[in-house]
Amino acid sequence: MKTMNRKLRIVSAFVLALAAVANAQVTKEEQSALTPDKVLTDLMDGNARFVAGKIGDPEIKKRVTNSADGQYPKAIVLSCVDSRVPVEMVFDQGIGDLFVARVAGNVEDQDQLGSMEFATKLAGAKLVFVLGHSACGAIKGACDRAELGNLTGLLTKIRPAVDAVEGFKPEQRNSANKAFVEKVVEQNVRQTMEDIRKDSQVLSEMEASGTIKIVGGIYDLHTGKITLLK
Repeated sequence: MKTMNRKLRIVSAFVLALAAVANAQVTKEEQSALTPDKVLTDLMDGNARFVAGKIGDPEIKKRVTNSADGQYPKAIVLSCVDSRVPVEMVFDQGIGDLFVARVAGNVEDQDQLGSMEFATKLAGAKLVFVLGHSACGAIKGACDRAELGNLTGLLTKIRPAVDAVEGFKPEQRNSANKAFVEKVVEQNVRQTMEDIRKDSQVLSEMEASGTIKIVGGIYDLHTGKITLLK
């Protein structure tokens, strides 16, 4: 019994140690040793914890202090502004772990690209993650050709994704058709990934060399699960 209890204590200590490592802020040396695949696995493992309701304790106060003089994030995430998709939380990441760029419909522009180039080329992030989500309001607006001030121009960036989706009759190509909207959500993420590669020579070359990866995924508002796009 004593031997068993001792083994349990050792296992418990090991588990706690792993948890501490998972919640620890990344150092410059650790960031340099990361690979794009390791970062992607870390983020998807974090999402699995989020879905299971077992997110970690990021030691917020300690991280605020430790990150004041420098940051070494693992990835940059381009997401929608939707309030139901708190990026760090859904990946179970803390202060200093991620760069996050947000815009309705998770589309790229010159400012977003410049931010991504800074995050990767200069600040060492290993992954560019384009994160769309189900039932996206910006996608619905683009499907319906909505117009409203400056939003009109933003939605035109999504229109190519709307037009690229096939298999629906004209009367089915609107926001009332959930299946159509979800197809456009996915196509828009794919389009944004390709636009990033096309419009940023810096990021395209970094991906070609294996320094970074550019990936995409869809967040399900009902389950909290993120599904990677193949």
